[in-house]
Amino acid sequence: MKPIIAIVGRPNVGKSTLFNRLARKRKALVEDKPGVTRDRNYAEASWDEHSFILIDTGGFEPAAKERLPQQVREQAEVAIREADLILFLMDGKEGFMPADVEVAGYLRKVAKPVFYVINKIDGERQEEAVFDFYRLGVEKLYSISAEHGRGVGDLMDEVLKALPSDRPGEKNTADEIRVALVGRPNVGKSSLLNKLIGRPRAIVDSSPGTTRDAIDTRFSREGKEYVFVDTAGIRRKSKVTERLEKYSAIRALKSLDRCDVALIVLDGFEGLTEQDVRIAEFAAESGRAIILVVNKWDRVEKDSSTTEHYKERIRAEMKTLDYAPILFVSALKGQRVPKIFAAIEEVAAESRKRIPTAELNRWLKGAVQNHPPPLSRNRPVKLYYISQVAVSPPTFALFTHEPRGIDESYQRYLTRHLRENYGFTGAPLRLLFRQREKERS
Repeated sequence: MKPIIAIVGRPNVGKSTLFNRLARKRKALVEDKPGVTRDRNYAEASWDEHSFILIDTGGFEPAAKERLPQQVREQAEVAIREADLILFLMDGKEGFMPADVEVAGYLRKVAKPVFYVINKIDGERQEEAVFDFYRLGVEKLYSISAEHGRGVGDLMDEVLKALPSDRPGEKNTADEIRVALVGRPNVGKSSLLNKLIGRPRAIVDSSPGTTRDAIDTRFSREGKEYVFVDTAGIRRKSKVTERLEKYSAIRALKSLDRCDVALIVLDGFEGLTEQDVRIAEFAAESGRAIILVVNKWDRVEKDSSTTEHYKERIRAEMKTLDYAPILFVSALKGQRVPKIFAAIEEVAAESRKRIPTAELNRWLKGAVQNHPPPLSRNRPVKLYYISQVAVSPPTFALFTHEPRGIDESYQRYLTRHLRENYGFTGAPLRLLFRQREKERS
């Protein structure tokens, strides 16, 4: 399982800016005032080919007594407890503050690596501000500018040395499919699990949050082996108030890291929510094969077009997941639940599928002839060849003289064209554009 890094610190020290730089995407909201990030933000990230899960947290105020800051602090505490390594961020521009001492005191009680990082040191002139922070009594301080990238590389080089390469977890065998059931609380995940395996393995209760940890269940069906992981509901984090449920959200997300297929369970009666979209997108970022399961379909008043209209809405709200099959079921009555097994087998096989290199290069030639890459600096971009370098998820390396010249729209075209030719139903695809070495004269 991927190790976890949590970024913590008091409000407005630049945690979300550092999160965005390490995640290489503008996923966390950034604004120059305290309290913008109120809950945890997750992303898969990598540095120097080392992968990890990154958690951004709200401002950590140890002595907070008002309800909202107290909830933010509790969220940060959960991230700290679950993480393998902590980046404690402080503000070099504002200077050493009493609250920094309080946060440092809390972190000294945590038995895991803590890196003390002074942010907003944009140049040599600001380096003098760092010395004041040695009053914390720590041996090593790291000065960075999260906004401009200064010092971030040196910091991460040291972080990787202290980070475990892999968290212990069960490895699946080639003939076993690990399936995680994820979704908001009370969408019927435990009921669906019980109906899938034909016995009451998980406790079922109408109150949300009954399942508070991941439960692994081995199951054989028609000579095939499955491991089902029923996870705690991932509710919108601003509504998470119980400490146990805060732990559950992280554990549910971590369960994706040790599964092959994610069943994203939706509530057909309540309808699609923003949180459903976030959960599905995180599953896709994790590289899991995905099936969208619309539960409680028996409670929906239907006519001949209801199912198609619901599918259209899902496709419109989850535009990047148009490759994921959609199933409409009732866990309560067992309607169409057996169809899930066929879908699991299909997407697992598609995610593990390999395409021969010669065939891929014939495909690439046709794709480029049909729609050439865009110009880069007024010069045509050439794609020389392609090779599949991994499965689960299917990953392809394309070699070119100008990797930066392949924009997102052309990447979407190639991905769509790959699917049209080879399927990959339910599997997210990864395209890696690599610089081809210059030919020797």
